[in-house]
Amino acid sequence: MPPELAVLEGGAARVRKLHAVAPEPLRVADVALFYGERSGGIRTYLDAKAEHAVRTGEIDHHILIPGPKERHEGGRHELPSLRVVAANGYRVPLGAGALKETLRALRPDVVLLHDPFWWPVDVVACARDIGARTVAVHHGTSNLEAAALPGPSRVYAPLLRRWLRRSGRHVDAVMSNVDTNADFGRAATMPLRLGVHEAFRPRPDVPRRDHVLYVGRLSREKGVLDLLEAAARSEDPWPLRIVGSGPLEETLRTRARRLGLEARISFRPHARDRVRLAHRYASARCVVMPGEHETFGLVALEAAACGTPVAACWTAPAVHAIGGLGHGFAPGDPADLDRAIASARAAERDPREAALIAWRHRWDRVFAAETASLRDLVG
Repeated sequence: MPPELAVLEGGAARVRKLHAVAPEPLRVADVALFYGERSGGIRTYLDAKAEHAVRTGEIDHHILIPGPKERHEGGRHELPSLRVVAANGYRVPLGAGALKETLRALRPDVVLLHDPFWWPVDVVACARDIGARTVAVHHGTSNLEAAALPGPSRVYAPLLRRWLRRSGRHVDAVMSNVDTNADFGRAATMPLRLGVHEAFRPRPDVPRRDHVLYVGRLSREKGVLDLLEAAARSEDPWPLRIVGSGPLEETLRTRARRLGLEARISFRPHARDRVRLAHRYASARCVVMPGEHETFGLVALEAAACGTPVAACWTAPAVHAIGGLGHGFAPGDPADLDRAIASARAAERDPREAALIAWRHRWDRVFAAETASLRDLVG
């Protein structure tokens, strides 16, 4: 072959290789009802995904959420709804018509349903009609949802389980970190990958104080009442700082007074500033995640990435992802929760382990792996 042709052939091969490793961006639609003004893990995940999509161009990303009125701007689609829970800004959509119309206009390759309550059967049928694959993302078990409702959980859990099975019957895949057989009647085929913002990293310059820190929604299913009981029974009168908002706030203040914890406890509102939150994690003696129904536990991952020891229930997948920085306790055992907090308070910071956690769970790594899984599903 003449040298000139060899050069051209080599260039063509490089172009073919470039196209092979840089396919067309996958069009992804995330549908999320529980995307409140001050909500936690779901909003954190979706906002990070939107930033990743803009920065890398790896996916053509769209978020479909309830809003005060219909508005489509870039990849964000707010659909008509009513505000019902002022504490966290959650909204209830006015049916599924606008959602299905938006999906038809977008024609995504894959639709991720982040909860089972926005007319999932109709939405899955709509997605199928336009040729999209569907994924049910399992953020909350029936036991978690039941624990959030007033009254006995044993009454609500079977009803929620039946609803989950019906809503997830026809999706193409289930994404979760926990066993989904009880709720969906089928196993998860994709892991729910979660990551940490770059602000969450070891901070040896931040003085470590003596308080125990809780960050999250103030609601029954999060185990915050159990945390107050553990504080009251502890022989060591450690200070407790609670950061967050939710329907249980006044109940927690009343219970704290009743337990004689007023001098030891302080409340701070939810804050979305990641640098400020990282400073709060790093300054705590330990962070506690007392809920026994967590399907992951992003707070534990964020705190550990800052080097802070974490006390969390053994049932939370995050406690197994943070190595020696995690101090587990048995579900439904206040004495063991007290022991785990004492163990976490006595533990030293581990900046090397923290740096590894922060690197391993960087959002770019998380979304690269998720996109690969979604491409495999789309085929």
